Amino acid sequence: MVDIAERPTRLVTAPAVPDRVVPGRAGRLLGVGARVLHRTVAIAALAAIWEGAPRLGLVDRVFLPPLSEVLVAWWELLRTGQLAEHVGASLTRSLTGLGLAVLTAIPLGLLIGWYRPLAELLSPLLEVFRNTAALALLPVFVLILGLGETSKIALVLYACSWPILLNTIAGVKGVDPLLIRSARSMGLNHLRLFQKVILPAAVPTIFTGVRLAGAYSILVLVAAEMVGAKAGLGYLVNYAQYNFAISDMYSGIITISAIGLVVNQLLVALERRFSTWRVDVSAG
Repeated sequence: MVDIAERPTRLVTAPAVPDRVVPGRAGRLLGVGARVLHRTVAIAALAAIWEGAPRLGLVDRVFLPPLSEVLVAWWELLRTGQLAEHVGASLTRSLTGLGLAVLTAIPLGLLIGWYRPLAELLSPLLEVFRNTAALALLPVFVLILGLGETSKIALVLYACSWPILLNTIAGVKGVDPLLIRSARSMGLNHLRLFQKVILPAAVPTIFTGVRLAGAYSILVLVAAEMVGAKAGLGYLVNYAQYNFAISDMYSGIITISAIGLVVNQLLVALERRFSTWRVDVSAG
């Protein structure tokens, strides 16, 4: 027979429930791992298909080498310093053109979006040039500015200015009128209204234009470097294709994609830094 008086003692001395801090940390780690896996599964699948399709004879490996061979060629270009030279040349041109576009297009877009007479004056001119592709003007830039660095930077500047300019105008014009009326009812003058209401509300749309311009700065420059350049990723891809160095060609293409991804992520991080007041309403 079990003594009833012993039961409370046994309950008191029972093993304590394990601390939930460790499972919580493990859960967070698993959550991070799941997100990383979710974001990389498509890239991993593409890499597997790229590696397997040429080896299985599904595509001609002369025109599409396995990914492993491309990575070996990429490492060789990096080891010899050729890749660094081409990347440096492209980034210098691209970032210079993008920076000049940011410095010129954002102030102009703010002025056009804020002052209606200026918008009415420049609207026909903007409609004409916004529908003119940058690459269609490449011969014009080359004829006027030559084959040197100036024409390439000017082309990048032209291509990057339009998404920044148009998104800045849209951001200013898209501010909630209720915010403007509320600010004016509090006695804010035009300068303070612009500084405290218009500009912060337009920042997300402006950064959308900057992100688009970041992509354009790479794509347009690569096309420009295929004409009359002696260095740059576009030159590398074009030169490798003419000399049938297919692995080197794909190495240049991969590098272009990687640079575009890095630039976009940096701009996203910068946008979050200047838009900390925004509330994320997207579904998980």
